[in-house]
Amino acid sequence: MTTIGVEEEYLLIDPIAGLPVPQAEKVRLAVDLADVVGGKEVQSELLQSQVEVATPVCDGLEEAGGHLLRLRHAVGSAAEEHGCRIAAVATPPLRDGRPVDVTDEPRYRAMMVQAPQLVAEQLVNGMHVHVAVPSREAGVQALNRMRAWLPVLTAMSANSPLWEGHDTGFASWRTVIFGRWQVAGIPPYFRDAADYDRRVQRLLESGLISDTGQVYWQARLSERYPTIEVRCLDVQLRADDAVMLAGIVRALVETALAEATADRVPSPDWAPELLQAAMWHAARHGLGDTLIDPNGDRRRAGDVLCRLLQHVAPALDASGDTRQVTALVHRLLQDGTGADRQLAALRKGGMRAVIDLITGESTAP
Repeated sequence: MTTIGVEEEYLLIDPIAGLPVPQAEKVRLAVDLADVVGGKEVQSELLQSQVEVATPVCDGLEEAGGHLLRLRHAVGSAAEEHGCRIAAVATPPLRDGRPVDVTDEPRYRAMMVQAPQLVAEQLVNGMHVHVAVPSREAGVQALNRMRAWLPVLTAMSANSPLWEGHDTGFASWRTVIFGRWQVAGIPPYFRDAADYDRRVQRLLESGLISDTGQVYWQARLSERYPTIEVRCLDVQLRADDAVMLAGIVRALVETALAEATADRVPSPDWAPELLQAAMWHAARHGLGDTLIDPNGDRRRAGDVLCRLLQHVAPALDASGDTRQVTALVHRLLQDGTGADRQLAALRKGGMRAVIDLITGESTAP
């Protein structure tokens, strides 16, 4: 069974005012002192109103889900010690217009000099799924085969409809904000691992990026681990939705690896403009409209999700994840995405209801 790891980013907010609060260092220290997490499981992020957690390497979804709940509860308890709450939401529903302090690390200070307005608006939280691959070459072949599914994953994970007190009209506004960096969006097609490494090295040599961490493709090879890192996902309100997405991402990678090994399916080179437009459409509508399937056809979102499950069915069966993932996908189609639920709360009870939703769901069992 292929191993996985999950990273999540959380917002720290005032539970009364609903505004982001710069308490990340205090919260992180409180978590460390509580002795309920291991080293490097809770990390700093770019802005002082954000905290990132990372699970250990996991064999199964149950294990990953257990770690996510443990980490959410640990960070949530530490946040409450300092008068704030965690919100597993990909953009802050409210902001007061003042910039949030940048975490005092050399890399983050350099980013502030490089792109001050982008950093000021980078108060966005994602979910990253690492899936082990046998080699960088295999990883590149898997990336090539799964690119067209990234917009579908984005639509499923959409959890950022609000920004500075208003409805953006997008299900995943985080996707739009993140797409403004110099190397972002769906990764290009690569001939092989050497091509991947050569193109990243050229970006570094040109001085356009300062390190490989600024390769913000929505899926990439990890430079730290022998994994593919899928980064297109908004952080999820509920931990079990994060588990669902982790299961689907692992199954997509395993399916792509099997296709590459058997050479049954040619590695497709989709038109980059079609992929970019499909991603924009997914960020705009989430699951509330149509999606673009891997053939480039526009279909009902539910039909595309059914095709996704069919595509990864052998991998889900092999890992024993079929029942759990399928049930959670059906619930997603019934209840809607995090974006849908935030907007429903806004219509029903205003911004107060949204704040109660995102703080309550983030640490719910």
